[in-house]
Amino acid sequence: MSSAPLMPMATAVWLVENTTLTFKQIAEFCNLHEVEIQGIADDEVAKGIVGYNPLISGQLSREEIRLSSEDQNRPLNLKINEVKIESSEKKMKKYVPLSKRQDKPDSALWIIRQHSILKDSQIAKLIGITKNSVTSIRNKSYWNYNNLNAKDPVAMGLFSQKDLMDAIEKAERRIIREKKEKEKAQLSK
Repeated sequence: MSSAPLMPMATAVWLVENTTLTFKQIAEFCNLHEVEIQGIADDEVAKGIVGYNPLISGQLSREEIRLSSEDQNRPLNLKINEVKIESSEKKMKKYVPLSKRQDKPDSALWIIRQHSILKDSQIAKLIGITKNSVTSIRNKSYWNYNNLNAKDPVAMGLFSQKDLMDAIEKAERRIIREKKEKEKAQLSK
């Protein structure tokens, strides 16, 4: 059998103690050797291991155990429960250490220089600083502008390359849309 139950040795202990299944059936189900199951039954193997009930975890059903107990040639079948893990679309704010917070204005300067098409609000959202700070950095009126060193925010871990690419694509779509609107306005005059 390709997949084993959770905690196979503890499951085997429980099956030996609580069912009339053959050693071969238990061994195949738990991906163990038949000799190990014999050792569990003789109390030579798995001393001190508390049995793990596969019924509670939903890996086996009482019906499955009953059917295999009645037919010694029938293997036990592991019940696989498909668990769907959904990632929530809403991003949680993560804690940014003080050392990285001090790098945010440097990152804003880098983005302004490298990707000037991004709006101040987009840059502020990406980096996690105020729009007023981004605007003052763009206008060179930021209180500490002369001491800023442009630093790549992706390399510093403030956000991912995907976040940056998404913002750039959004800005490009906005520019195309504004250009079309401007052309429409020119044609309607």
